[in-house]
Amino acid sequence: MKVQLERFSLSKAIQPKGALQKIGLIGCGSIGQEITLLVSQKGIEVVFIDLNEERIEKILMKMSLALDELINRWGMTVSEKKLVLSRIKGSVRYSDISDCDIIIETINSKKPGTSLEERRKVFEQVERVVGQQTVITSNTATLPISELASVLKRPERAVGMHFISPVSKINIVEVVSQFHTSDEAMEMVRKFAGMIGKKVVDVNESPGNISTRMVVAMINEACGILMEGVASVASIDEVMMEATGGAFGPFEMVDKYGIDKILKWMENLYMEFGDDKYKPSPIIKRMVRAKMFGRRVGEGFYLWDGNKKIAKTGPIRKLGRME
Repeated sequence: MKVQLERFSLSKAIQPKGALQKIGLIGCGSIGQEITLLVSQKGIEVVFIDLNEERIEKILMKMSLALDELINRWGMTVSEKKLVLSRIKGSVRYSDISDCDIIIETINSKKPGTSLEERRKVFEQVERVVGQQTVITSNTATLPISELASVLKRPERAVGMHFISPVSKINIVEVVSQFHTSDEAMEMVRKFAGMIGKKVVDVNESPGNISTRMVVAMINEACGILMEGVASVASIDEVMMEATGGAFGPFEMVDKYGIDKILKWMENLYMEFGDDKYKPSPIIKRMVRAKMFGRRVGEGFYLWDGNKKIAKTGPIRKLGRME
């Protein structure tokens, strides 16, 4: 069953002739929700596919609450919120993305070693229902897009399109072509990126692209400094924020992205390159085993009260908890 927040609907945006009209999104976790909201705010319809109707309702509610935060900060009006939500639909049926111009795969695989196979299955299912001109993209940062394109009958339509969180604030998107990618597919992706206010950074195919390889290496080094007792989590973050001008340091970044997600990145990159700089830090693995995934569960390298972080004061051997 297709789900929509009809009570918020006012009208549909009228796109100029030749503009992309509808985007499909497979898997609507945190990054998928960020992409969905951005695309809809730019006047483009979005249909997202997820596991079941209960989850779809929760996702729609989360996006509604995210827009409420914008309203509270005077970044959006109630009427604008209604328009944004009216362009978003959720479904459990792949057939509901059959008329989309671009598909973005953003699934979040929880099981070790299954990410590639699950994404391949998604690509196969998508190709069965979409038109011949539809471009199929993946937001994956650590798996080669050519590995996903290999299961398509028309691999020339496959492109890597990696959005960086927070999507609403990071103004670039890493775009990766593979051996078979057509000029037409790349042109459509560039056009879409321009419509949603993103600058395209062309990246030659390599697991991790630019951003994820840099981030993973930095996080591992930060973990090494922490485990050596050189400085605390808060001190390392403070120094990195001041030194780089970033909004947050490596440990706050890990907590916000999800420590389990970071572990998956590390495992994929280490498997691909065999370089110790990508080998998962022992403390990252310990925290995942302890289910300290970060902000979404209320505890990671910091304690979290909603979006407010609280420094932990316990020893590293206790993962920051007090004795």
